[in-house]
Amino acid sequence: MALVVALALQVGTNYANDYSDGVRGTDDVRVGPLRLVASGLASPASVRRAAAAAFGVAAVGGLALAAAAGWWLIAVGAACIAAGWFYTGGPRPYGYSGLGEAFVFVFFGLVATVGTTYVQLGRVTGLAVVAAVPVGLLAVALLVVNNLRDIPGDTASGKRTLAVRIGAPATRRLYAGVVLVPFALAGALAVSRVWSLLALVAVPLAVIPIRRVLSGEAGKGLIAVLVATARLQLVFGALLAAGLAI
Repeated sequence: MALVVALALQVGTNYANDYSDGVRGTDDVRVGPLRLVASGLASPASVRRAAAAAFGVAAVGGLALAAAAGWWLIAVGAACIAAGWFYTGGPRPYGYSGLGEAFVFVFFGLVATVGTTYVQLGRVTGLAVVAAVPVGLLAVALLVVNNLRDIPGDTASGKRTLAVRIGAPATRRLYAGVVLVPFALAGALAVSRVWSLLALVAVPLAVIPIRRVLSGEAGKGLIAVLVATARLQLVFGALLAAGLAI
């Protein structure tokens, strides 16, 4: 059920982002993958309904978790849904103010990992908190490379993402950092869970995207980096989970 909630929140956030950016016109000069509203493949109303449906699935799953693990989790779930919607929605979206990476780290890293641990164990462990950091950083890496690619369009549309605020050179260094630090943390976890070193097997998957970003890759060339980053996140997470389980 925790997996259902996490996936539904991710899907709902993506639909909400597609809807809000589409109706604001932010995606009119986009060079990334096709978006539903901006491309005209779906009406804004239908994309908004899809977002609401996904958030609804997350809410139902969250209620089940709250019934089993504590009703105070409803507040956490409500905060997750609000964070997903107001990333680019509402009158003052925080994603337009350079705070997207911070919220992604908190909700797709700390809340997702520590929250999942809590509903299994009934308590928060130090191991869960430490393990949540690399998970959150690799989620941030996805957003960083996405925003790096969109700097020209976001600048033109007035979307002041962190990448727009700090510029492309600093954003490229930030990307390398949030990709590399998780491997260092996997090594640190080995002090108490030696098999967490299994995550280091994913190191080769980090080499090419980091090299392409630091070498100045831009525009549509960063779409392949986005795919590679998602692959790295999946493999690293699976290996870290396996290592901790062993």
